[in-house]
Amino acid sequence: MNSNIWVLMTGDSVAIATTLVLAALGALFTERSGVLNLGVEGILLSSAVSSFLAADASGSIWLGLAVGCLVGAALAGIHGALSVVFRANQIVAGLALVIFGTGLANFLGKPVEGKPVTTTIKPLSFGALSDMPLLGPVVFGHDVVTYLALVLAVASSIYLFRTRPGLELRATGDDPATVDAQGLSVASIRIRYTLFGGVLIGLGGSWLMLAQSAAWHQAATTNGLGWIALALVVFAGWRPVRIVFGAVLFGFTLQLPFTLQAEQITVIPSAVMQMLPYLATLVAMIALSRPGSRNLLGAPRALGQPFVRDER
Repeated sequence: MNSNIWVLMTGDSVAIATTLVLAALGALFTERSGVLNLGVEGILLSSAVSSFLAADASGSIWLGLAVGCLVGAALAGIHGALSVVFRANQIVAGLALVIFGTGLANFLGKPVEGKPVTTTIKPLSFGALSDMPLLGPVVFGHDVVTYLALVLAVASSIYLFRTRPGLELRATGDDPATVDAQGLSVASIRIRYTLFGGVLIGLGGSWLMLAQSAAWHQAATTNGLGWIALALVVFAGWRPVRIVFGAVLFGFTLQLPFTLQAEQITVIPSAVMQMLPYLATLVAMIALSRPGSRNLLGAPRALGQPFVRDER
């Protein structure tokens, strides 16, 4: 057994977790406000191709990331308007956003399909620390966005459970009528955090394009990571720090088939291993769709339910 392969796989798992952490945090903030956004996959795709086009045209990574975040916020704003202002069915609106985002990415990316990424995000250099056995590739082999995602997860936990705005956010997702009785605008809170969630999801898609992808290929860029991010929020019990551990675990399962193939281990077919993350996603979606399971999972009690003041 080649230990170097497994060390590199663990480091790659942490890297892949970056998109999952950012997308899951974006979904978490949205869902904590009571809005269910199933359009994460569409937002990831649209922000990825937008960041690619912006970075390729300008030569600036940071402009690419900024454009991806803005596109993520714009698409999330569409979902927020449909779900909060017009009180559309949030599941239908989210699925429509996936279709719209996928179509938008296809339209924007068709002329550059297969074009290589020339402006990429490079890992930070920690000198001798980066060359350490075991810890080097796993801990010190990543770029600034990966470390930012980890910091955001910790900061999000503090914000949600140690600050008054975090309390207001959680209350909006659990009991919007009480929040309204306190003189706060439920619609404003939900729109605000839906937009913020879109920014985080957009950053995740942009990073995936500019740090992990060799070229723009719509079919292979996100590869279902948006759906995995939604499942990750459920598995984490809507708690930010748990998302990090779950994201690394999902990243490990995504990398495992390739590592087993490199080690020539064929006890478990690679196709079965590749199915595991998506099977877990399906289980999570089924659990979330059952009202009786939501309390056990820790979901916001008003998740997916529009608030109408006259119906209190």
